[in-house]
Amino acid sequence: MAAARPMPAATGAKAAPAFARPPSVRDDRGRPRRVGLEMEFQGIGARAAASALAQAFGGTLREEDPHAFHIADTALGRLSVELDMRYAHPQRTDATPRVRLGAAGAAWLGTLLGRVVPRELVTAPLDLDALDRVDRAVGVLRAAGARGRGATLFGSLGLHFNVDPVSLEPRAITAVLKAFLLLNRSLRRGIAERGPAHLPPMAYLPAPYPDSYVRRVVAPDYRPELPALIDDYLDANPSRDRDLDMLPMFLHLDPERVRARLPYEKIGSRAVFHYRLPRAHVSDPDWSIAEAWNGWVAVERLAADPGRLEALGRARATR
Repeated sequence: MAAARPMPAATGAKAAPAFARPPSVRDDRGRPRRVGLEMEFQGIGARAAASALAQAFGGTLREEDPHAFHIADTALGRLSVELDMRYAHPQRTDATPRVRLGAAGAAWLGTLLGRVVPRELVTAPLDLDALDRVDRAVGVLRAAGARGRGATLFGSLGLHFNVDPVSLEPRAITAVLKAFLLLNRSLRRGIAERGPAHLPPMAYLPAPYPDSYVRRVVAPDYRPELPALIDDYLDANPSRDRDLDMLPMFLHLDPERVRARLPYEKIGSRAVFHYRLPRAHVSDPDWSIAEAWNGWVAVERLAADPGRLEALGRARATR
């Protein structure tokens, strides 16, 4: 274990992007809301990426395995960088449920596939006012050799937000889900337009929600209790492959109901909205996570406007 010295902040003339604020910055218990991020990139290994971040943000660097590193007590809180492949981390009890490699085999496999499997930066939950610091972390990774333009020939390079909800009451969760489904087409278009030129615009975006499910949920009279909300979602979306993956939240709220339907799906139980549509463009020096975040804030603003939510839902449900 080695403590790294923080590096002075870089200076530049480019104006910082504006990060929108959601209607509620505290939850219904008065606690500040936070958001965690997961961001995929290529170009450098997990060790080099973690070392660059520790140099820039301070903290103590610890190796979990040759392809997973953690940095405690940085200016951004706890950070992790790892190869996004569970077979490379056999020491984790939930990493490889059916096939488990030894440490040497896992390290060899991770090195072999490191050219095509992305690395992932994972932050601990951040205060909303700290989101702009993630852009600086992106710049640090880019300077160290990280690359990425949204997707590769093998899949998307994801940028995922794990957003604390304002409330875990069924009506509040449903309002956000309604708002997301109503805005989802425009969000998908925006992400696709920024996609890499060598791939079709919609390549590797998550699977769309079934239209029948969308029309049912956005209807003004759709106000289910939690069991029905979860059952309806699982009937139509028995998969993590959705733009807004509700499985982590539903697993947290009713683990038996979710596991009865999806006993082997890799789901982390978290009381968050797992927004996994955006893509990461680490190679682009003008790219900011603000655009994707502001798209999410538009969803929360619609969810907090019952009149507009009902009017848009009625129009969509009858199309």
